[in-house]
Amino acid sequence: MSDPAVVLDDLRSESNQLDQLVGELTDEQWGRPTPAPRWTVAHQIAHLAWTDAAALLAVTDREAFGAQVEKALKAPDDFVDEGAEEGAALPPAELLARWRAGREQLQQTLRAAPAGARFPWYGPPMSVASMATGRLMETWAHGQDIADALGAVREPTPRLRHVAYIGVRARDYAFGVRGLTPPAEPFRVELTAPDGELWVYGPEDAAQRVTGPALDFCLLVTQRAHRADLAVRAKGADADRWLDIAQAFAGPAGPGREQKEA
Repeated sequence: MSDPAVVLDDLRSESNQLDQLVGELTDEQWGRPTPAPRWTVAHQIAHLAWTDAAALLAVTDREAFGAQVEKALKAPDDFVDEGAEEGAALPPAELLARWRAGREQLQQTLRAAPAGARFPWYGPPMSVASMATGRLMETWAHGQDIADALGAVREPTPRLRHVAYIGVRARDYAFGVRGLTPPAEPFRVELTAPDGELWVYGPEDAAQRVTGPALDFCLLVTQRAHRADLAVRAKGADADRWLDIAQAFAGPAGPGREQKEA
């Protein structure tokens, strides 16, 4: 896992880039539908603000966060939607201010956390670095929904390395959350970064492999694009199956995106 300070710096940069995209939107643009069913641009930012608040609670008040987890387990889909609905109902300026203040408070709290600290989460406990990596992944993924809604094109950055890392590490989770037995053998994953560098994961001699552009892999594991629309390729039956079900986020298996029309 990366140095926590490096991941936190990248999280701040990712958040600032998204802030530049939404900071001057009109009320009409805040209300535009995104690819996520029933979610507008406002819902996407509200969800990020809500999840930042949940992460802050996990770091500062384990008991209160545990109660929140119990509530989430009873109705996971409703729980997430309720948080987004509450924030989306705010005036855009107030929602934007809440997101900015919350993410900065989380930044400062994580930077002040003692070395080796671990915090509860909706999945396995998280270190500072893993918490920041998860927040970066969500910020990038929900930012993609917003960019799609606004017709904006975002240039991929080296920060995608963090999203790719989670996607690779979550391989077994993607199988398990669907009631499937994870493959026993590791895969080799080779991704071409935006600058042409090769990011590699897993043993070089692995029989099963996944290759392709890092951007496409990140769109796949965050379920922001259909596999058929991406240049990610698999060698081996289990690797091929993984690309059909991959997800980098905790929680129930998502429906993913529809394939683009030809």
